[in-house]
Amino acid sequence: MQLKNLATGVALPLPDDLLWADEHAWSPAVASVSYLLTGALLVQSATRQAGRPITLVGPSDMAWVTRAAVNQLHGWAAAPLAASSGRFELTLRDARVFTVAFRHQEAAVDAEPVLGFPAQADTDFYRITLRLMQI
Repeated sequence: MQLKNLATGVALPLPDDLLWADEHAWSPAVASVSYLLTGALLVQSATRQAGRPITLVGPSDMAWVTRAAVNQLHGWAAAPLAASSGRFELTLRDARVFTVAFRHQEAAVDAEPVLGFPAQADTDFYRITLRLMQI
């Protein structure tokens, strides 16, 4: 699995055992249901064009990344989505590829030291959660 910055071409390898937690919790169909003054039911529906959440979660005993990788992810997540920045290519272990951006409406990157105390070296390990959305 890897996340590639489309603006710079830099690719960051990610552990293959990160789990896509909300893969089946989203539907491309969206609907609004209301009643008119006459009592008739009004249903408006459409297909979403983007915005599918991709939350990658690491189990507690695997999918660790280094502090250096966490710092890289935080740096990438700090860039707002624009025409020339904030866009990434996520390649999953099954070879599916998605164009994504970090979900800035919530914490885009959560990282917790594996050892339970603050890491000192760039080689110390963290458990991560990445919150992305398909664009």
